[in-house]
Amino acid sequence: MSLLITDECINCDVCEPECPNGAISMGDEIYVIDPELCTECVGHFDEPQCIEVCPVDCIVVDPDNQESRDQLQAKYERLTG
Repeated sequence: MSLLITDECINCDVCEPECPNGAISMGDEIYVIDPELCTECVGHFDEPQCIEVCPVDCIVVDPDNQESRDQLQAKYERLTG
C-alpha cells in the first residue's frame, strides 16, 4: 500500500525530509510519492512519518498500489539490502 499525496497538499515541505526511502519529491504542482520507493515506513518506523508530520492530512493510502505488510517489508529489504 503505497501512499498518495492528494491535491489538498499545501507544499509546506515538511514531508519530503521525513521519508527514509526518498520516495517523496516535488511534482509539477504538489509533492508526489514514488510507489516503487514507498514502504509506508515499514522497516524504519511504526507509522508513516509523512502522515505524522502532514499539517493538512493530505496523505492517504493509494488505492492503485495496495501491498500487504509482508510485501512492504520485502520492498524495504530490497531497497536497503
